[in-house]
Amino acid sequence: MAGCPAPRRGRPRSAAADRAILDATRTALVEVGWSKLTMGEVARRAGVAKTTLYRRWAAKSELVVDAVAVLFDELELPDGGSLRADIEGVVLSFAALLRRPEAKTALMAVLAESTTDEALRRRIRAAIVDRQKRLVLDGRARAQQRGELPPDSADPAETERVVDLIFDVIAGAVVHRSLVSDCPVDGAWAATFTTLLLEGLGSASAPR
Repeated sequence: MAGCPAPRRGRPRSAAADRAILDATRTALVEVGWSKLTMGEVARRAGVAKTTLYRRWAAKSELVVDAVAVLFDELELPDGGSLRADIEGVVLSFAALLRRPEAKTALMAVLAESTTDEALRRRIRAAIVDRQKRLVLDGRARAQQRGELPPDSADPAETERVVDLIFDVIAGAVVHRSLVSDCPVDGAWAATFTTLLLEGLGSASAPR
């Protein structure tokens, strides 16, 4: 007896189409704003059918999260030769990313929407926050190899807690400074912030 036919599969995703869609999303968001951004407008700019978007993203909020996540994936941890230099370097790189209109507009839009959307908050955590904790993990490993930090705890949960805290402190400070206070994150600020992080309030407050 002949076997059952293999199930039909949909057309495989195109990396080029995905890039075009995410690029178009960021450009459209800057130009028309969140309230006027539609899936149809993104599809038109990307040169794809609207159904193509809906096969990948259920709503524009999910699409915008993925569009900004790609930008955050470009962040790298510079090797400055010391823990202090590495922290200052990643702070400045992060701040430079947030100065880009497409990153700033997209991030502020999805954060605002996420205040009333738990599913969107989970997507932001998975696509942006959790993925960028790699920078903390890489920085800690590098500093441990130099002898600047002690080895990780034998308890994985404790290590995860510390990594989460470091990420929250650095990312939270830079996002607040850049997007909430709308103040520059320059070399002097990054140096003072790093001193505060590594040495505490007393050192950061001491006269220079």
